[in-house]
Amino acid sequence: MNLRRIIATAALLVMTAMMTACGAQEGGQKSGGNASKKVTMNEQQAIDRAEEIIQQAVEGMSPKPTLERMGPLPVGPCIARDDHGPDDRVQVTVAYKLTGVPGPEAQNLVRQARDAWLKQGYKHNTSGEVDWSGPFPAVYMRTEPDDFWMDAMTGVVDRAKGEGLASIGVKSPCFLPPGKATAADPAVLEAPQADDPATLRALGHSSRIYDALRVASAPTQPGEGLSTVRDESGTSVHHTWSTEPLSEDERVRALVRVQAYFQSEGWSVRHMPTPEGTPAVIAGHPDERTVAQVAASTTGAVRVAVTTPVNGPSSAEV
Repeated sequence: MNLRRIIATAALLVMTAMMTACGAQEGGQKSGGNASKKVTMNEQQAIDRAEEIIQQAVEGMSPKPTLERMGPLPVGPCIARDDHGPDDRVQVTVAYKLTGVPGPEAQNLVRQARDAWLKQGYKHNTSGEVDWSGPFPAVYMRTEPDDFWMDAMTGVVDRAKGEGLASIGVKSPCFLPPGKATAADPAVLEAPQADDPATLRALGHSSRIYDALRVASAPTQPGEGLSTVRDESGTSVHHTWSTEPLSEDERVRALVRVQAYFQSEGWSVRHMPTPEGTPAVIAGHPDERTVAQVAASTTGAVRVAVTTPVNGPSSAEV
């Protein structure tokens, strides 16, 4: 497999990761604010709605693609939120690679997904203008009023032949499962052991991300630091921290540097839009189920979240 195909494939891999500020505007207001509405649903309802949105995009496609599910279990905790307050909210991500069609049709599939969603009354998250000549044309949209965010994107495999890969994904708003309180149960967010392999792994990744960003870190904020998160998908160690406030230009350069680091180390990289307009970098480790998110915050800082499963590799040097 050549480098161009590797990069294109990596860009289409889905991570069990969440956007900054819960990845969506909850109840029509930006997440992170005190007035954010607490959405209540269960995991199956979120998955069913995500699947419905995907089917709305693909059912009328021509040629008809085959949907190949991407990523591990779809549910996970909300991470890198601007309101700092730990709670029990989770988020669902469902995504598919669109296969079984000629490579030159990849961009056309993305266009058809966009048109189908527009017919449903869904809205663009960005200006709606797409650079179809770029290496990874992508469409970012959201539903109203339930505020699921979705993307359809393509990665070029052979620019000369116009061949590419296409994927489609949907991310739910952060939601509070029935029976959960807003404040987290201490057992859910308990501090992990300092010498635990997963803890060392999370801290090791955070340290390397810090080196790649090349900006100073800020003092630990409420809700940041190490925690152990337990949910339906298992137990993970979660580490969050922030940089000092940066100018817009500094934030952009820092995100470019960290993306280059992830790609050089073989991480699978994906971009997600945020309410602030600066894409969050979502990366998945090639040998672990570790997920890292680096995103611009409304405070001007760059927020980092690393989540790694407790039952992952024992070495912190992976």
